[in-house]
Amino acid sequence: MTKTLIKTWSSTVASSGKTLVSLQRMSKRYGDHLVLPQIDLRVSEGEVLAIIGPSGSGKSTLLRCLNYIEQPSSGVITVADTQIEVGKDDNKRRVRELRRNLGMVFQSFNLFPHMSVLRNITLPQVRVLGRSEKEAEDVARRLLERVGLADKASQYPSRCSGGQQQRIAIARALALGPKVMLFDEPTSALDPELGLEVLGVMRELADSGMTMIVVTHEMSFAKNVSDHVVVMADGAIIEEGPSREVIPNPQTERARRFLRAVNER
Repeated sequence: MTKTLIKTWSSTVASSGKTLVSLQRMSKRYGDHLVLPQIDLRVSEGEVLAIIGPSGSGKSTLLRCLNYIEQPSSGVITVADTQIEVGKDDNKRRVRELRRNLGMVFQSFNLFPHMSVLRNITLPQVRVLGRSEKEAEDVARRLLERVGLADKASQYPSRCSGGQQQRIAIARALALGPKVMLFDEPTSALDPELGLEVLGVMRELADSGMTMIVVTHEMSFAKNVSDHVVVMADGAIIEEGPSREVIPNPQTERARRFLRAVNER
């Protein structure tokens, strides 16, 4: 890997929208191993950002550090009105405030198997937001209707397909009223047909103006739904720009090699 790939990256895409997510000099180390170099990144309100690249390039780590599932090694993270300087003011209260603005959808569905679909969505609202059971249930039913699963409220996750479970997970994340939705390879565990169900919900969220950061191998979604794309390889961001320009015409050899491999599968 050449040294030119390990560098601070800063988005040059002009945007008139309000910045909702900002990473300044964020890095992640495991001991002496630098997983992510210092990264500067801005995402505007209503923007859909796709993060693509080969496995092991640091895409999921970037999302997990943003959400403080893993603690970054350095940097400043801002989401809406909450700002955290790593190692200085990342106490539990500030981290909770940060996460309150973020909804996270993982590769695996992470639903509670012993609870009904409805309870999976109402419980976090009661525990985190302090909503009454009735208010939480009303929100849950509206969201299940939105993701096309109103008839599954009384079912248990095991009685639902993988695509349905992922849509339930999306509804659960939305129920907490996040300002930004994070998706970490949400269709990677699904066959193509079920994956299309999930992508359809994500497309509807994008059309509604939801700010989204999506780690994905779905190139059609990245090209046609996301506004901007970041290409990562070997722990560094090597290319970025408007999705409809970068994906069909990447400028770096590493990005070209990755996209060629994806398209030839």
